[in-house]
Amino acid sequence: MKIEIIKSRTFKKNAWSGGTTTQFFIYPYSADYAKLNFDFRLSMATVAVEKSVFTTLPGVSRKLMVLEGEIILIHENRYQKKLCRFDIDEFEGDWKTTSIGKCTDFNLMTKEETTGELIVFDSKQNENLEYLIEKNLEWLFIYVHSGKTKINIDNTMYIIDQGDLLVVTTPSITYIQSIAIKDTTLVVSKIMNKNKYGTI
Repeated sequence: MKIEIIKSRTFKKNAWSGGTTTQFFIYPYSADYAKLNFDFRLSMATVAVEKSVFTTLPGVSRKLMVLEGEIILIHENRYQKKLCRFDIDEFEGDWKTTSIGKCTDFNLMTKEETTGELIVFDSKQNENLEYLIEKNLEWLFIYVHSGKTKINIDNTMYIIDQGDLLVVTTPSITYIQSIAIKDTTLVVSKIMNKNKYGTI
């Protein structure tokens, strides 16, 4: 098991047609998002225009969680869905998708045999939360969207500031404990290989 904290100042931020996107993590490390040669990618985007068209991403499965604001996602000839704070939509990158509204959202993109899940935790100051870790996970990520928290992993305490990302590779633990130093919103991303273990 390997544990590291990636500081917010190291994240890559780029513009897209509807706003900005910040890449938190991409794997393999040598992958290039533009070439779509990744297994998975974690990012956050701001949608700053009232109507935007999503970039077509063939072969990519997407999970999108709204963190602030609200939008309507329109998947042409499929369905449309209104997303408010912490709502999630799952869709394929080759669908023709447009959005109405402005928001900040968290994105998990996966390809081929990689799959994942997004969960959010809202904690009040000094609130103590414990959550179980499945044995089949290959990666676990905890992003501090707001606030500040302490994370207890195997009796070692890690302090994570707003905007930072905790990365756990091949978790060998059964649970993680968090204690909010301030009112805190955490986004937990779980990554696994669906062929090796089955789906989450």
